[in-house]
Amino acid sequence: MRTPLELQIQTLPDSPGVYQYYDKDDKILYVGKAKNLRKRVSSYFNKLHESGRTNVMVRKIVSIKHIVVPTETDALLLENNLIKKLQPRYNVLLKDDKTYPWICIKGEPFSRIFTTRNMVKDGSEYFGPYTSFKTVHTLLDLIKELYQLRTCNYDLSRENINSGKYKVCLEYHIGNCKGPCEGHQSLENYQNNIDAIREILKGNFKESLKDFRTLMKNLASEMKFEEAQKIKDKIDVLENYQSRSTIVNPRISNVDVFSITSDETMGYVNFLQISHGAIIRSHTLEMKKKLEETDEELLELAVVELRERFKLLSKEIIVPFDLDLGENIKITVPQLGDKKQLLDLSLRNAKFYRMDQLKQLQIVDPDRHTNRIMAQMQKDLRLSVEPRHIECFDNSNIQGTNPVAACVVFKDGKPSKKDYRHFNIKTVEGPNDFASMEEVVYRRYKRLLDEEQPLPQLIIIDGGKGQLSSALKSLDDLNLRGKIAIIGIAKRLEELFYPGDSVPLYLDKKSETLKVIQQLRNEAHRFGITHHRDKRSKSALTTSVESIPGIGEKTMITLIKHFKSVKRLSQATEKEISDVIGVSKAKKITDFYNSTK
Repeated sequence: MRTPLELQIQTLPDSPGVYQYYDKDDKILYVGKAKNLRKRVSSYFNKLHESGRTNVMVRKIVSIKHIVVPTETDALLLENNLIKKLQPRYNVLLKDDKTYPWICIKGEPFSRIFTTRNMVKDGSEYFGPYTSFKTVHTLLDLIKELYQLRTCNYDLSRENINSGKYKVCLEYHIGNCKGPCEGHQSLENYQNNIDAIREILKGNFKESLKDFRTLMKNLASEMKFEEAQKIKDKIDVLENYQSRSTIVNPRISNVDVFSITSDETMGYVNFLQISHGAIIRSHTLEMKKKLEETDEELLELAVVELRERFKLLSKEIIVPFDLDLGENIKITVPQLGDKKQLLDLSLRNAKFYRMDQLKQLQIVDPDRHTNRIMAQMQKDLRLSVEPRHIECFDNSNIQGTNPVAACVVFKDGKPSKKDYRHFNIKTVEGPNDFASMEEVVYRRYKRLLDEEQPLPQLIIIDGGKGQLSSALKSLDDLNLRGKIAIIGIAKRLEELFYPGDSVPLYLDKKSETLKVIQQLRNEAHRFGITHHRDKRSKSALTTSVESIPGIGEKTMITLIKHFKSVKRLSQATEKEISDVIGVSKAKKITDFYNSTK
């Protein structure tokens, strides 16, 4: 059953990427790029387009697929590759055999450097492709001004040079070439220049930029300001230039990339097909997990299925861990470099696909979504039962003044604000967070026991080992140790501490379990801070009002309720105060504050 189109759009990521529209027969209609996938795709469906062709296409769209990439430039290049491969009906541009330009360092003695749209496998090096023609021309112009390279297509073998077969041309006489055709420049010297140019094209041009700036300063010192400004403009372009895209790499050809991410019940396998250095296909397979089935087992099954489904014949596959797929397939598990970047890109798409599915599940079936998160939390936190009822405690004071604590309650992973509780610390003097935590935990669960209210399955203490130990003392006093799971969370590294375990637990920073715990901690902190500020403000107001002669407790309470703070009371006019407590008392208050100014 297809997911409704509105739901597909709603759950698209806010990331750069390429989107693909399909009709009811699963036939490709259109491929486009986007800086923000959700905004771009949404724009097709919230207005009537001027083009009748676009309106017809939009009516035919039934499903949307997308590929997430790191940058907008990558999206531009991937869009070009997919349009040429898939030939969508409603794409007009980029369907021809033209592609973005490359810069070629020819594999020959005294290498030539030039721009080309066609890659020839003759041992030459290709850099790109480049989405900006301005960048290509700037690079070539800068290289030409900095290094004297030949432009002829002579075969400059040692035999031809020694035999005097060629003569220097005009380029030599005007200083653009050092004349290697007549032996005026050695091959070693020429290739040193090529090595420096190769680093520029890779993006490692910090040292070369010094030479560019020297050239600019020399032109300026010679009063050639226009030429110097041109060099400066080109340097600015170069400094913002990115050397290559993770999407296209000519050294990687005819390989398939597979990655996997999973949760309790499902596995998501993403596949990228690389042909002639470009991504030409992406697909994510959703697989139901059997009991205790590992990611390795799932990925092995998925690779076999996807290779059969898409008739893949590549001899090399890139995967995150070693697999047994027979002797005829080369398994590559990259640790760094371009292949690792492709594997990371595939994994990123798998994770985005999983997030999309979970968002859709949350909208369509919120109960199932909640059950999944509860089951995941039980597993991640090593609990005996699902934490349907969680309570989190946090202390708040400033140098021991007005100490308070907060308890927030989550039920089924969501805040239950009617169950939130504030605590004023009663038995502790001075700034003692440990003793304060012991007091509030005892008071909270003593009351729940006395009133026969349900106890939580999990208690979270905002603090490290010390505060966790204090809370445990209260549970021991109430004979609740072992009946309620309790953990502490330290803020700096998001460490989770368990009673009696000196080694903290670290959860994946992107895990849903950690996100729920962080939400609890942040909510407890917010709730506690708000109460602490209110109490501190009322305390300051009470102290201030009590010092005014002729103002009693009843008047003080009335003023507290109305003005909330000392500052607002002191800035109020006599008329504003008299409207609350009468003329005579208002005059006493305004006279008091006027005398203290």
